Amino acid sequence: MSDLLRWSPSATSRRTPPFTTILRSPLELLDSMERLFATDSGPAPIRVEEFVDGKNLVIRAEMPGVDPDNDIEVTMEDGALKIHAERQEKEEHKDNGRYRSEFHYGSFSRSIPLPEGVKEEDVKASYTNGVLEVRAPMPDVTERAAPRKLPITRG
Repeated sequence: MSDLLRWSPSATSRRTPPFTTILRSPLELLDSMERLFATDSGPAPIRVEEFVDGKNLVIRAEMPGVDPDNDIEVTMEDGALKIHAERQEKEEHKDNGRYRSEFHYGSFSRSIPLPEGVKEEDVKASYTNGVLEVRAPMPDVTERAAPRKLPITRG
């Protein structure tokens, strides 16, 4: 009987620290919400990782099983990088007349805001081993004026 654990619906999971969800970035929370309310009527979201490598913003997306020449479209529009991919289903017939597939076929898309000043002609995309990588040089950061204290008047 010592192996039994008491479970409470209000208790936090042993696997997830209680403040983990608070520490997530707003984009991660939006991504979670998109997946929660995703329907079959629109394209599924593409999961990406974003990081800065030196002076480049790098966006990587796993897209195994697609042909980069025919199935992936990368565009820039309204200050955002838009990735759209289509994976085609290939039919397989089994001897016993049953078929099971857990792969998701159809369209996938994602829109990622880019820093202001990124130029379309400088953005490069490559596809290697099922991973799409987009590199965008970060624009030079202009020096901001030093903070200036504003006078407060009494009314």
